[in-house]
Amino acid sequence: MIACNFSFHYTSFKCEKNFGVFLAVITIDLTSISVTSAVISMAGKVMKKESLSIEGKQGEQVSLLIQNQIKKLLSLFENEPIQIKAVGVSVPGICYSKTGLVWAPNIPGWDNYPLLQDISYLLRGKNIRIKIDNNRTCCILGEHWQGAAKETKNAVYLAVGSGIGAGILIDGKILHGFNDAVGAIGWFAVDRTYKDAYSEKGCLESLASGKGIITRVKESLNIIDDYSGYFKDIKIQNLVIGDVFDAYKQKDPIAQKIIRESVELWGITAANIISAFNPEILIFGGGVFGPGIFFIDEIKSEAKKWAQPLSIDKVKFSPSQLGNNAGLFGAGHLALGRF
Repeated sequence: MIACNFSFHYTSFKCEKNFGVFLAVITIDLTSISVTSAVISMAGKVMKKESLSIEGKQGEQVSLLIQNQIKKLLSLFENEPIQIKAVGVSVPGICYSKTGLVWAPNIPGWDNYPLLQDISYLLRGKNIRIKIDNNRTCCILGEHWQGAAKETKNAVYLAVGSGIGAGILIDGKILHGFNDAVGAIGWFAVDRTYKDAYSEKGCLESLASGKGIITRVKESLNIIDDYSGYFKDIKIQNLVIGDVFDAYKQKDPIAQKIIRESVELWGITAANIISAFNPEILIFGGGVFGPGIFFIDEIKSEAKKWAQPLSIDKVKFSPSQLGNNAGLFGAGHLALGRF
């Protein structure tokens, strides 16, 4: 059975071992810079894992890389007492449940890419189910299965990396919306003055994502003639988000200003999410909330200024327990049919 998101009926696997054969799934976590593939057992044990860069690849080239990883893993376990029952894929954008097309704006050639069709053809004749969903949904599913949201039916995963998104679990159900775009909070309006740049990536994402922060640092450096701070010895074209946080620790004035403003924006974002959805736990993940995890208490303090008071007093702010593996585990959870 093949499905994208939750648009087709399916039955979950009930036991890990079947007639002496262990049941497992292949999981794929695609980001704007890499593809990670793994085989995960029904108990959540990672049996094999590999990450590859997609730098310089676009369109069908990225799909072929995914397909080759699936073929490689199927071949690797072909003679083992392990049966691959499903493939789950996490994508950095939207998987349209009615068509199986994927919109991934940070991957060239993926405006409406037929990923489900490609993988279906690859696995033709095999009794292997295919499930595809967006990264933010997979991250909250991963945390619900093996991470910080194990014991709750109401949780939100706030992903801040190259983009910004939210995976939303309410009353035990994942929210998708009319066009499968629920959680695209990079388009939150957090600036009273509209700028043309917001039309492409959204206001919040332009200001407080990893890419947004780096862009703002570069813009600031370009307009300062006598700058002598932390970034003066760094090749600006190679700047990464970790450099900005390092500069913050060294009290660089540009980094201090932009990070302080970002903390404020993350707090306002958290307040909006909490007021709208009343979660029990708000989980912070993505590449920025590696180094940015130390600001969670400050983000909560900012959120308290803005959020519905009864909701903010009950919610727990937590770092991701799965880190960069949240989407990978979530794709596995999705493939297992437990949601």
